[in-house]
Amino acid sequence: MTTSTDTPVFDHPALDPMNPSPLPAAASMAYLKPLIAGHPKITAGDYSYIHSFDNPARFAETQLKYAFDFIEDRLEIGKFCSIAADASFVLNGGNHFADRLSSYPFPIFGCWGELDPGPWPNKGGITVGHDVWIGWDAVIMPGVTIGHGAIIAAKSVVTRDVDPYAIVGGNPAKPIRKRLPEADIKHLLELAWWDWPVEAIRAASDALMKADVDALEQLAPN
Repeated sequence: MTTSTDTPVFDHPALDPMNPSPLPAAASMAYLKPLIAGHPKITAGDYSYIHSFDNPARFAETQLKYAFDFIEDRLEIGKFCSIAADASFVLNGGNHFADRLSSYPFPIFGCWGELDPGPWPNKGGITVGHDVWIGWDAVIMPGVTIGHGAIIAAKSVVTRDVDPYAIVGGNPAKPIRKRLPEADIKHLLELAWWDWPVEAIRAASDALMKADVDALEQLAPN
């Protein structure tokens, strides 16, 4: 990448995080950030991508669930995340009262008494860290934070927070194992390579495809 002005010039389409088609030969893959720019309920970091068997441009319509304006919640996705087809993120608009005599949402119909039963159940938004892989058809429930480097197995239903670099799976999702030794996890979190300048990440990409964190550290920018 070179810059002659304040606008970066990229020498490969996949280096531009605002290019919705980083792989022109694979229309099913798209960088997420340009697709959700300006969306009131979603933010996504650079280079996070989605795969879709349908149309990746419809991510906000098809994979974000119950995102209604009357509840304060958001989906926040970090950088360099990999999101498989049909993975979905459930916000709080579909919640019902579980502590009342009935769970039926009488107030929303406007004909069953009081319109305002009090604050709607809200467990909070969803936060996905950096370098997270979310497998096919996984469901992330409201209020969940997924730590950096975690992996969510296909078809999992995630109802609790996930530790950094943990692999979880099942319904409800439970820890399977850590991806790396604890010392390496601590080191990676300190290095925070996803925040490096793109030139440094590009230079370190081969090292990131290996399992030697000390070699990665040697490539860290000063």
